[in-house]
Amino acid sequence: MALYLVPNTLCAASGAGDLPENTLQVLRTLRCFFVEDVRTARRFLARVGMPVPIDTLTFHLLNEHTGPEALAELAGPLRQGDVGVISEAGVPGVADPGSEAVRMAHQMGIRVVPLIGPSSLLLALMASGMNGQSFAFNGYLPVKPAERAAAIRTLEKRSQTEGQTQIFIETPYRNMSLWQDLLKYCKPATRLCIATDLSDPAAETVATHTAAEWQGKTADLHKRPTVFLLDAR
Repeated sequence: MALYLVPNTLCAASGAGDLPENTLQVLRTLRCFFVEDVRTARRFLARVGMPVPIDTLTFHLLNEHTGPEALAELAGPLRQGDVGVISEAGVPGVADPGSEAVRMAHQMGIRVVPLIGPSSLLLALMASGMNGQSFAFNGYLPVKPAERAAAIRTLEKRSQTEGQTQIFIETPYRNMSLWQDLLKYCKPATRLCIATDLSDPAAETVATHTAAEWQGKTADLHKRPTVFLLDAR
C-alpha cells in the first residue's frame, strides 16, 4: 500500500506534457484518488490517457471543506490499497489540502511516494532572478486592505533583513488589487516578480523589475494564475 502524490498540469492547454513518463506510468496504474474536485480530476485523468474507463475509478473528496469526520473516513481507502492524491494544479501538499492525507498516511505507517511534476512556486523562483538559497512561501496574503498593507511591509522587512525571497499567491480575480498594493507600499528599490500562466506557451509571462520601474509599466493579471515574488535585498 502507498499514497502517491500526483502532480497535475499547471494549465489545461499543456495536456499531459508537463508530466514525465515515469509519473504517467505510475498514475495509470492507480484506481482510487483523493481529489479537490471530482469533475476537474476526471478531466485531468482523461487527458493523461488512463487505460480504463474513467467511470470505473473511485474518487474521494479532500478539499478545504473536508471536516474531521470526513477526513477520518479516508483512512478506509488507505488501508485497502494504493491511492493517488491529485491537486487542482501543481503538486499535492503545497498550498494544497492534500497534506492532510499525507499526515494521515504517515500516522498509519503507509508509504508516501511523491511523484515528479511541475510546481509553479519553484518555476517562478527559478525564473525570477531572486535569491534561491533562502526563500519562504507565504501562501495567501490578507484580503482586508489594512491587514494586507501590514503583511506587505512585514515581508519586505523580512526580505531586507534576512536576505530572503518572499513568495506568495492570490486568488486570480484579486490579483490586480494585490498588485496595486504591492506598488503602493513597497519601497522603490524592492524587486518584484510576477510569474503568470506558467507552462502555457501562448500566455506565459515572467518579469522582474524594481517597484519604481514597475510604476511605468502595465501588468494584466486579472483572472490569470500568478505567483508573486519580492526581494528587498
